[in-house]
Amino acid sequence: MTITTTDAAAQARPAKDWVQILARYREPSTRRSAMELVVTLGPFALLWALAWATMSVSYWLAFAIAALNGLFLVRIFVIQHDCGHASFFNNRKVQDWVGRCLGVLTLTPYDVWRRTHSIYHSHHGDLDQRGIGDVMTLTVEEYRARNWFGRLIYRLYRHPLVLFGLGPSYIFILQNHVPLGLMTSGWRYWLSAMGTNAVIVILVGLIIWLGGFMPLLLIYLPTSVIAATIGIWLFYVQHQFEETHWAKNDDWQLHEAALEGSSHYVLPQPLRWLSANIGIHHVHHLYSRIPFYRLPEVLRDHGELAQAQRLTIRESLASVGLHVWDEKLQKLTSFADVKARYGLV
Repeated sequence: MTITTTDAAAQARPAKDWVQILARYREPSTRRSAMELVVTLGPFALLWALAWATMSVSYWLAFAIAALNGLFLVRIFVIQHDCGHASFFNNRKVQDWVGRCLGVLTLTPYDVWRRTHSIYHSHHGDLDQRGIGDVMTLTVEEYRARNWFGRLIYRLYRHPLVLFGLGPSYIFILQNHVPLGLMTSGWRYWLSAMGTNAVIVILVGLIIWLGGFMPLLLIYLPTSVIAATIGIWLFYVQHQFEETHWAKNDDWQLHEAALEGSSHYVLPQPLRWLSANIGIHHVHHLYSRIPFYRLPEVLRDHGELAQAQRLTIRESLASVGLHVWDEKLQKLTSFADVKARYGLV
């Protein structure tokens, strides 16, 4: 799989020069942001109510509606994501509390996630600063240095059933609810995690009290798990492609890593809307303060960015077969290629 890279104009412009250009798109519209909340939370609530009502008709129909609602929960998460980047409202307190409330729905303590995601953005693509907020990616040398058991564990971790099956449920249902990576960073992150957990417990208890365990099993969990799976998939393909960008600290440059290490995931319009333009990820990493609804403006005004790092759905499927970063070839490669080139299983 080969990702379409930048055209000549984009290649000629240093990545850091985009920062000043993109700064003009950073201002959010309070009216537009409020409208985006309404058109996202409204259908989400209606589908929840419809799924609940149809349980008396068909459990399968209720499950199908809940599964569809997972797409709206993905959109809710992206709005929470924009709040964390201070790009959704001009008033920081308002957007932080919006983010905290949405975090109850997305099973993601807002202040914990905002901090770890900020660390991730600050070090994305830096081989010497991995481990917080990213998909674990070993270099060929690191993979070769592991014993057979260590390589087996890594191969299991990178298996699709783990990455997109067990992984999303583990991250959103278990891992997110303890401030991992910030355990000794102060009470704020514990308060965020435990406060969100407490509200989730109350919400789940209310669901069980009103309808028993079936709404929990047929609506709440399917919506959450499907949204988590889609979210992990989007995050994966936005950075795990053949010609992505990784470098040692001495050679690493933030803006180059942002542009070259993030894809422009080209989706049909309905999916672009449901994913709140998160596929325009190279622009987001170049300037994270741009509201999601203004990202298409950037592509409209700057054709070189519209053509940069394009990854189609078909091409993205091939990225599942890429596992290890080859520093010599400067590309993400497969276990099969590592075996053929270096003789490792």
